[in-house]
Amino acid sequence: MKPILIREELLNRGIRVFTPLEFRRIFSKPQEQIQYFLESQTRQGLFTRLKKGLYALKTDLPSDEEIANALYKPSYLSFEYAMAKYGIIPESPYNLTSATTNPTRLFTADHKAFSYYTIKQEAYAEYFLDTTGGRKVLIAEPEKALADYLYFVAIGQRFWNDRFDVSQLNKKKILAYVKLFKRDKIIGLVEKLPW
Repeated sequence: MKPILIREELLNRGIRVFTPLEFRRIFSKPQEQIQYFLESQTRQGLFTRLKKGLYALKTDLPSDEEIANALYKPSYLSFEYAMAKYGIIPESPYNLTSATTNPTRLFTADHKAFSYYTIKQEAYAEYFLDTTGGRKVLIAEPEKALADYLYFVAIGQRFWNDRFDVSQLNKKKILAYVKLFKRDKIIGLVEKLPW
């Protein structure tokens, strides 16, 4: 297996983050050979290991948002990260925050922090595939990112932010999304927003 041809094939397929199993399906080699190749090429600089069992092309690193989606599945970007991106809050978070139906986790990959917070299965909705710039990223709609955040305020795991800018948001959508969490307290928080 020649590193330059491997890189070309991965890029031609649009793959920049992969597991050893996905790599093996593409290149049809024995598992031992795949594992040796991944380890040796990680040392040589073709790949970087994001976590156990997850690699990326070091020469063509995916965006932090793509890494966030790949590190812990299922997940979509939400909470502070998405709200800052949409201009709902003025401050930028130091880590990428995502919603998941799995247990809450924190990962560090490529010297960046990625946080995943558990939400109810019924509320795991209203995100979309953003394909801007040729990348593929699952991210909450602006109203859903705020609804996810307000759920955590309601259960005491986040603080109220006095600097929300909701001028571009649809209040009816937010109310519909917070109802997915089945907590009346969140509706009161929506009413408290600076409409």
